[in-house]
Amino acid sequence: MSTLIEEKVSVQPLADRVLVEPAPAEEKTAFGIIIPDTAKEKPQRGTVMAAGPGKTDEPMTVKVGDTVLYGKYSGTELTVDGKDCLIMRESDIFAVINN
Repeated sequence: MSTLIEEKVSVQPLADRVLVEPAPAEEKTAFGIIIPDTAKEKPQRGTVMAAGPGKTDEPMTVKVGDTVLYGKYSGTELTVDGKDCLIMRESDIFAVINN
């Protein structure tokens, strides 16, 4: 377990599923132009909040606290403990960002 996030979540993903909290959508462009709500893109980056144990022949490679990149339409949206989250298979994750 990572020491970055020691928060308990009321949902425990099964098998190779991962619970991800998406990063907030960009509010401004690099030039300072404010983006209206209707034009905001879905974030493709987030933080792993919980991870399942993996499959018997495939251990999990991501862990709680990892910042990950995933597909624009990956996962299923749900609300956990008042936070909007995504639950997806580990194979929907493209990369782990090293900070």
